Amino acid sequence: MDSFNEMAELLFADITKTPADYEEEYPPRNLEEGAIVTRFAPSPTGFLHFGGLFAAFIEKTAAKTTNGIFYLRIEDTDKKREVENGVSLIVKGLNDFGIEIDEGMLSETEEKGAYGPYTQSKRTPIYQAYVKSLVQKGLAYPCFMSEDELNEVRQRQEADKLLPGIYGEFAKYRDITVEEAKQRIENGEEYVVRLKSPGSADKRIKFKDAIKGEIEMPENILDVVLLKKDGTPTYHFAHAVDDHLMRTTHVIRGDEWISSVPIHLQLFYLLGFKAPKYVHISPIMKEENGGKRKLSKRKDPEAAVSYYSEQGFPKGAIWEYLMTLANSNYEDWRLANKDADIEEFKFALNKMSKAGALFDLVKLTDISKNYISTLNAEEVYEMVTEWAQANNEKLYDLLVNDEEYAKAIFAIERGNAKPRKDIGTWSDVENYVSYFYRELWDRKRDFAENLTNEDMIEILERYKEVYDENGAAEDWFPTVRDMAVEMGYAKAPKEYKKNPDDYKGHVGDVAGVIRVAVTGRRNTPDLYEIMQVLGGEVVTKRIDEAIDLLRA
Repeated sequence: MDSFNEMAELLFADITKTPADYEEEYPPRNLEEGAIVTRFAPSPTGFLHFGGLFAAFIEKTAAKTTNGIFYLRIEDTDKKREVENGVSLIVKGLNDFGIEIDEGMLSETEEKGAYGPYTQSKRTPIYQAYVKSLVQKGLAYPCFMSEDELNEVRQRQEADKLLPGIYGEFAKYRDITVEEAKQRIENGEEYVVRLKSPGSADKRIKFKDAIKGEIEMPENILDVVLLKKDGTPTYHFAHAVDDHLMRTTHVIRGDEWISSVPIHLQLFYLLGFKAPKYVHISPIMKEENGGKRKLSKRKDPEAAVSYYSEQGFPKGAIWEYLMTLANSNYEDWRLANKDADIEEFKFALNKMSKAGALFDLVKLTDISKNYISTLNAEEVYEMVTEWAQANNEKLYDLLVNDEEYAKAIFAIERGNAKPRKDIGTWSDVENYVSYFYRELWDRKRDFAENLTNEDMIEILERYKEVYDENGAAEDWFPTVRDMAVEMGYAKAPKEYKKNPDDYKGHVGDVAGVIRVAVTGRRNTPDLYEIMQVLGGEVVTKRIDEAIDLLRA
């Protein structure tokens, strides 16, 4: 035991605080029973993957539904992968879609909460204190193996088809003496600190995953690295210490980490910590050539969360879609509770799919169209202008230049029993509103080809005579219908279908000519409402323009 203490002092002479000191500094949280504490713990690479957003959504939802805590921890021990402003980009990605943290990093330099620092690179003395305690117990040791020696071991293990890694006969420095370690350090040799694993190759461990159920795996026998040559921790060790001291109850992460659970559980046990519950999420998949593959940041633009911000998917629509991926019973609940807040849904971790959820951009867009159709004009205006300010300067200027006019546009056919679903993302809005703005409309008219130019000119000239910008909504179509009948058109499509030779066309054709003259399009929301927003002067001018085009 004395030799272990000597080794600990040799390696960590500057570390004076003990695990007991940190246990006191980071006490158990004062939360109600059953409250879940989760964390989103990305590396600051600047790229927030849609799968990461999904995981953060699950973590946030699980914590919120139990009155728990969701915090953001930045795992920046691998400095080679960092990008400038990586933390801010992650925070923005979360904030853009309404995933607000209760604690953790707010930017590169700001954080909130009593369990920080929430950046691993600032916690090195804490990790070293716990490694020192393992060395004192004979559960960790310095390893001076060179790259050449490690490569030699790797090649031998590959040739003999053995488990790769440092263990057993390959753990050259497992029983190194204090004297030899001291001599090597004085000689300037670099070293890592490894776990002295007590695992056995013939033993297995069992643990219950909240999604996957009971899992059985071989016990860890590897002497994994705890501290790298520069004294910073590996992911395995840092996560064990942080999740304990930050009092994480549920580690929710991608299922690629299942293979590491034996190492993690062993670390928790040897450190004297209660292990958290593990929740491993299957990756989000994408159909391709009849098969399925993971959503890839290399192949798929929609893998980056920034894609959804740039396209202008509202966060409410993203939440709706994420919940359909999270719990299979959500869609039925939503059908039965059309107007309910999403937070009223009883989310459950054990209702998550064991297989990977299938990403479907078409479905997301449909959900987004449906979501946007439920918003009132004020909400649409606020969300569109916020998006346009960052993504479409021309549209933003037009919308804010006349707020009431813009809101009147968004109010068309909104709030009724069957609202239209023309807008799927905020990037659709410029095209949707283009014929309301001189600066956006190209003045082209997409007239149908079933009537001659002379017939259409006649319709428009006649409509100018009956058009009343102050007329009531209920009078608009009867006026057009009466006009159509007078001009030799059937008063209904059915009537025209029965006796096509008796008519020039039907009332729908007549209304269609007026629609294209005023908007340029064959398909629009309610034409009466459109003309009310445009105003009589603009409507008349556009009809005159259309007549000139038809005469040209």
